[in-house]
Amino acid sequence: MDVFRTNPELFIEKSEILKALGHPQRLCIVKMLCDKECATVSDMQICLDEIQPTVSQHLSKLKLAKIIKGERDGNNINYSIFNEAMKKKVKVIINNLFED
Repeated sequence: MDVFRTNPELFIEKSEILKALGHPQRLCIVKMLCDKECATVSDMQICLDEIQPTVSQHLSKLKLAKIIKGERDGNNINYSIFNEAMKKKVKVIINNLFED
């Protein structure tokens, strides 16, 4: 079992994921990406009813936490969950939060 004092970096890394998910709009973005596989900023603007700069700020925080990644496709960037391991983690969180 990991004890904080023996591996604080691990706990710091994991807490960054939870902090990034701790905002309602970022949680909505991650839920959308779990459901849709990928989305553009325009898709997210419509879903969140938010302006592009605000969406981009949220995306930056999610990218910094390595929850999502962006891949350029012409003029658009398609965002998706960072990798399969992260997808499994966030799906567990999302599914548990939104189950009735």
